[in-house]
Amino acid sequence: MRAKRVIIIFYLLIFLSFLLILLLFLGLQKSSFQFCVFDVGQGDAILTRTARGQNILIDGGSDNTVIYKLGEYLPFYERKIDLVILTHPHADHVTGLVEVLKRYKVKNIFLTGVIYNESGYQAFINLIRQEDINFKIIDEPQRVILDHETELIILFPDQSFLDQEVKNLNNTSIVAKLIYQNNLIILTGDFEHEEELVSGNWGLLADILKVGHHGSDTANSLEFLAAVKPAWAIISVGENNKFGHPHQQTIDYLSRLGSKILRTDQDGDVCFRLDGENMVLKNN
Repeated sequence: MRAKRVIIIFYLLIFLSFLLILLLFLGLQKSSFQFCVFDVGQGDAILTRTARGQNILIDGGSDNTVIYKLGEYLPFYERKIDLVILTHPHADHVTGLVEVLKRYKVKNIFLTGVIYNESGYQAFINLIRQEDINFKIIDEPQRVILDHETELIILFPDQSFLDQEVKNLNNTSIVAKLIYQNNLIILTGDFEHEEELVSGNWGLLADILKVGHHGSDTANSLEFLAAVKPAWAIISVGENNKFGHPHQQTIDYLSRLGSKILRTDQDGDVCFRLDGENMVLKNN
């Protein structure tokens, strides 16, 4: 009986050693850069996994669907999020992030700190304090180096919204350009004052645009879309939503510019694999 137990333990140790080596090998491997706009209904939740294995989550949708999406797209052993960006605290962007903070080891958070008395946002802020998560208030344009081939350029805000009450939260949205070698992605949250971006010296041309405010015509002016001129335009939107998003004007503008339009209400999760030059649309 004792000999049998020793043999079992021996083979178990071999198996565990092999598993550990495999996990270390996978962790050291450089993979492709992945960019996914999740289908979370009427809301935003975007996962970027860099070629060096950093996980960046932009917004979390209006419920806990994002948790299931992360479980589907991240390796089973991966329980960390290197950076969470809350573009602005409307419920359809912040609610799912509450559960993310509970279930994942979140290293850093970017937010504006604007005042908004909504339960999901307050729960999010309270968890940051309780878990002592490192956070940064975004109040000016800046360059964030993620690794030697990936960077995040914050385009907006260009002012502080910390502890301020505002009439329109959409226009406090963090707007950013994600750069991986020669691939460019523009992320707009629900920002509507796009003329401020066009008038700046940002170089807005991009391969992929996460279309602002779910395709609303309160955002997405022709001037802005022409400045970006995306090869791919992704609209995160709920099926048969009460707002009528995306608005036909936005669709018409993008079509006029020759952009290929993808919609989460029709196409499900929209995921790309990038190699620094080319982009491959992954099948759902």
